[in-house]
Amino acid sequence: MAIDNYLPILLFIAIATGLACTMLAVSWLRGKRNPYDNKNAPYECGFDPVTKEPGKFDIRFYLVGILFVIFDVEIAFLFPWAVSLGKIGAAGFFSMVLFLAILTFGFIYEWMKGALDWE
Repeated sequence: MAIDNYLPILLFIAIATGLACTMLAVSWLRGKRNPYDNKNAPYECGFDPVTKEPGKFDIRFYLVGILFVIFDVEIAFLFPWAVSLGKIGAAGFFSMVLFLAILTFGFIYEWMKGALDWE
């Protein structure tokens, strides 16, 4: 194996690293550094992450997070199925239709129970 086989890969890595370092350096040099209270305030999680005792925490944050992970992982099964659809035939197609039907009924059940409502 000669180094000529790896030259395009090494060149690509060098260009990508140089470009990334250049963008980081330019943003660090040209960026404004003026933090203020609203910029440093906690967001999205509902409590201040620097305090020692966060106090009461709403369970809906966890519920929405878990539901997102569950549906995200299940949807990730669609990509390999779509790639191999020509090889798996009708049995693979109908098994995925059954999988999507179960997924849809689960989503409707959670919606009807109010797990996705935010008050």
